[in-house]
Amino acid sequence: MRPFSVCAALVLLLPLSLAAAEPVPEIKREAAATAQAVGAVHTVRQIPEACARIEGAFTGDGAEPYRFAVVRISPQCQPRARFVDFAKAQPSEAAGWKLNDLIRIPSAACPAQQAVVRVWRKPVATATPALDGQGQARIYLEEAKQQAAAGQQPQIPMYAAQMTVEGEACP
Repeated sequence: MRPFSVCAALVLLLPLSLAAAEPVPEIKREAAATAQAVGAVHTVRQIPEACARIEGAFTGDGAEPYRFAVVRISPQCQPRARFVDFAKAQPSEAAGWKLNDLIRIPSAACPAQQAVVRVWRKPVATATPALDGQGQARIYLEEAKQQAAAGQQPQIPMYAAQMTVEGEACP
């Protein structure tokens, strides 16, 4: 085989290997979200299990073109999952996390720029409580208090989000 054809084959395979390194999200999205105007606060994603909503907005500032925050949905909501700081959790597939969602939000003012939000989820293996005499799986308050006092609280799923801005800034 000629050296030129070997180099050409390697150059063609390089993008495929780089694309394979990015994990495939659990949620499949066909297209990017609706383009958002500068200053318009919008919902990026809701996570009902964590009683949280990710809100974002393009700022128009070159140093920080997009800002996002995790907001509690309702004070009455009882979370069944926890939203954690991405920098502290450092989610990766090797640590048991799964890329749950990949959301692309284009800027209406600058079509060459888009915010990319990656939502990671760390599932937990849950065991269904044993069925009682009536065939129901029940959790009793006193038993749960005793388990909590002994430090045996069940683990709950966790979520973390990372935001990056891709593309070129507009003048």
